[in-house]
Amino acid sequence: MTPIFILLLLASLIAATITRRRRRPSPPQQPKSALPVDSGDAKSSSPAKDCGGHERKGNDYEPVIEPLKDFKWNTTPPLKLRPIKSTYNITMAIQSSVPSDLIIMDSNYHNRVMGRRNLIEERQSAVMGAIPSGHAAVCELYSYLLGTYLPTRYPTMFCLTSPSPKSSQLLFSNRVTGRFHPLIPAPTEASSMLRALGETVEDDMFLLLRDPDGGEHRAVAFVCCHPSGFDPSEKLGKRLAEIHAPVPAYDKIGASMERYFSRLEVGKSVKRMNWAIQTHPNLYAPSGIHVHDGEKVEETQNIDIEKARFRVELQTLTRLPKTQAILFSFKTYLYTLDEIKADGLGPQLAEAIEGLKAGNAPGMWVYKGGVKWGKAVCAYLKA
Repeated sequence: MTPIFILLLLASLIAATITRRRRRPSPPQQPKSALPVDSGDAKSSSPAKDCGGHERKGNDYEPVIEPLKDFKWNTTPPLKLRPIKSTYNITMAIQSSVPSDLIIMDSNYHNRVMGRRNLIEERQSAVMGAIPSGHAAVCELYSYLLGTYLPTRYPTMFCLTSPSPKSSQLLFSNRVTGRFHPLIPAPTEASSMLRALGETVEDDMFLLLRDPDGGEHRAVAFVCCHPSGFDPSEKLGKRLAEIHAPVPAYDKIGASMERYFSRLEVGKSVKRMNWAIQTHPNLYAPSGIHVHDGEKVEETQNIDIEKARFRVELQTLTRLPKTQAILFSFKTYLYTLDEIKADGLGPQLAEAIEGLKAGNAPGMWVYKGGVKWGKAVCAYLKA
C-alpha cells in the first residue's frame, strides 16, 4: 500500500466523521410551561424551587387541575347550597371532591377580598398567625396556590408575570385587584405569605400537622377572616379535640376525625358543609352566634328578618404532599331568609332548626343559638 493511498484513505475517514457530526439531530427542546405568563423573556438558570427550598419538577407531585379558560368571575353567581335535613346528627358527612374545586370563584370575589384586606390591616393578630412548626406548611401552600393552582385554574383572573424582560424572577399577578406577590418569599416570612393568601382568595384556611410522636393533629397556621362564632387566634397551637371542645357531642366523632385525618391521601380531596342561622349580615362573626355552657340567654321575640342570614360553609380537606400538612379550608355563603322562602324551602329549614333538639346531639339547639332566635325565625319561615 503506497503512502499516497494511505493519505487518501485517512482523508476520506475524516470527512465522513465530520459529515456524521454535522447531521447529528439537535436535542429535543423542553416543553414550555402551561401556566399563563405575561412575559416570555424571563429565563431561569436553575430549577425553580418553592419557598421551602424544594425543587419544583413540573407537576410531578401536584394534582391535575382543569383550567377554566373562559371563566368570568363577575357574571358567575354564588353557589346555592342548601344542606337542610329534618334531624341534626353530628357526623363527618364527607363527600368526594376533586383538586380542581379547591377554590370556588364567583361575583362576590372583589368585594370580599377587599374586605379581607381591610380586616387583616385592622385585626391582623386575630385573623392570621402561625407557630414555628407551621412555617414550612405555609410556604408549601403559598407556593402551590400562587405558583400553580390559581393561574392554572383561573387564567382570566391570575397569571405569572416578569417584572422586566431581563428578569429571571416571576411574580404572581392578580388581574382583578392589581396586586403582585413574589413566588418565592423568604421562608421566615410566614406572616407575609398568610397576608397574601388572605387577600387573594376568600376562603379561610387552617393548616394542621400531626404531632411528631404520632399523636393528634394540631393547628399550626391560619388565615381566617370569616369566623362563625369563634376567635380563630384561640385555636392556634391547639389539638383537634381542644379546638372542638365547645361543640356538643364532639366525642362521638372525635376519634373518627383523627383516624380520617391520618389516612387522608395526597391528591384526594373531600368536602362537607356546615350551616348556622345568624341575626346579622356580617361575615366576620367571632362571637354572638354560639351559646356556651353556663351562658344565660333569653328568647328574642323580635328578629330583624331582613338582617338574618342562613350561613353555610363549604369546607374542604386536602393533604399537602411535602410537609404532609392537612389544609382545612372553607368558603362562607350568606343567604337571606327570603331567598330560602323563594326556593320553597322555608318549612324545610324551619323543620331543620327544630330538628336541632333531636338527633344524636340535642345540645346543638342551645349551642347554635336556637334557644334565642328559633321561635321567631321558624314562625317567619313557615308563614
